[in-house]
Amino acid sequence: MYLSNDDIDFAAYSAITDNEHKIKPAKVWIDELEEDLVNPPIDHSVMLPWGTMSDLFAFRPGEVTVWAGGNGGGKSLMTGMVALGLIKQNVKVCIASFEMKPKITLRRMIKQFAGKSLESTNYSMTPDAQKRDAYARFKIFASDKLYLYDQQGTVNSAMIEAMCWHCATKLGITHIFIDSLMKCVPGEDNYNQQKDFVDKLTAIARDNDIHIHLVHHIRKQVSEEVRPNKNDLRGSSAITDMVDNVLILWRNKKKEMEAHRGESVDHNMPDAYLMCVKQRNGEGEPWMEFYFHLDSQQFLERSGGLPMSFDNVGDF
Repeated sequence: MYLSNDDIDFAAYSAITDNEHKIKPAKVWIDELEEDLVNPPIDHSVMLPWGTMSDLFAFRPGEVTVWAGGNGGGKSLMTGMVALGLIKQNVKVCIASFEMKPKITLRRMIKQFAGKSLESTNYSMTPDAQKRDAYARFKIFASDKLYLYDQQGTVNSAMIEAMCWHCATKLGITHIFIDSLMKCVPGEDNYNQQKDFVDKLTAIARDNDIHIHLVHHIRKQVSEEVRPNKNDLRGSSAITDMVDNVLILWRNKKKEMEAHRGESVDHNMPDAYLMCVKQRNGEGEPWMEFYFHLDSQQFLERSGGLPMSFDNVGDF
């Protein structure tokens, strides 16, 4: 389902962000604490789709996660796969990509969902029939769980804040992907606006008990073979200070170049690493190794492994 600016009541968002509604007597929260004793709160944390990370990292309500990496490093592919994993956990998701039109985003996600290339001639159906079948199955899978914000190009921070508020309060969406920070705050050195924007995102996530995923870029390294760290994120250092989690996706360019040159390649060497360099409310900062499956555009946990199945409505 597409969400456009015409769907969002910006005046309502402006009114609700006034301070008056946040000033309440202590009794309000004491009543909530008493209710928690009778009905303990349910843990609504959700996991990454890869099993090896299930006990090491979680997306918690009220948090913001930054997904960082280099240009063309696969951040959008990985967050698309994560979104599929969230939907499979019965979570409502909105993707706001200002670099790709919704149909392009969906084509990539449907290929990941199908776990194979939809142009293959190695199946009983023609490529067009495969696509129609995949589209039909994806409609059932995504149903009312996936929304896309139909807005490309540079936007202003007020539009994104209102979009997040609308998703949380009007649509019941609990996970929002914003791709990317630099499209929301123009200028790599505009530190004050970056800080203000990220600060507002953390407030929206906290106040509405949702999780916001913010895609961001790292600075150009002296070599693409150098592993980045959280100090390599572009812009203000306040970005990493204010958010709850920072995940960096790093491609193994050395392996790619060896393969490109026709040299002998160690296929047990990972194609990419997902490095957790900050997890405020979790245990530790785990790293994960990935192997890229070209046909499905999926990141796999094992070399030569089978693509992950997201399809709950049968097999092709």
